[in-house]
Amino acid sequence: MRKALAILGSAIFLVIAPGLVAGWVPWWISHWRVEAAFFGTPLFRFVGGILIALGTIGLLDSFARFALHGLGTPAPVFPTRRLVVTGLYRYVRNPMYVAVAAAILGQALLLGSLTLLAYGGLVWLLFHGFVLLYEEPKLRQSFPSEYRSFCAEVPRWVPRRTPWRGGAEV
Repeated sequence: MRKALAILGSAIFLVIAPGLVAGWVPWWISHWRVEAAFFGTPLFRFVGGILIALGTIGLLDSFARFALHGLGTPAPVFPTRRLVVTGLYRYVRNPMYVAVAAAILGQALLLGSLTLLAYGGLVWLLFHGFVLLYEEPKLRQSFPSEYRSFCAEVPRWVPRRTPWRGGAEV
């Protein structure tokens, strides 16, 4: 029963939080109108498409891990029972936030939108503040030794080159 609720809760939170931040708000800002490519270079559009795809895949993978491995959701009201340190979490501590920021940056590059680029910077800044002021202290309290070890080996924002092997099985 816990796993079913975790899957349902994660799906609902996925639509509400990242759906709003990386989907609805970028649409509201840009109406997904294509402007001139940055610096007149179509390569930026290609990179933008790649970032959107990678961000979406990373986000879906992370949400699935929260539900299936952590037996909870990313929502603070229904947190995981276990610290999730598998998958992309072996490379970076905050893959969901990185994925959302990548998707927004990708949209900015694809559409040639400076406003979306600025919005993406603001979103990352808010994520950073939330992680420092709420999420990390809460995780230190909930998983004291496990989270300390995780933080010592896995960077907050810039992924490692090799996966951290100290966590649970993949």
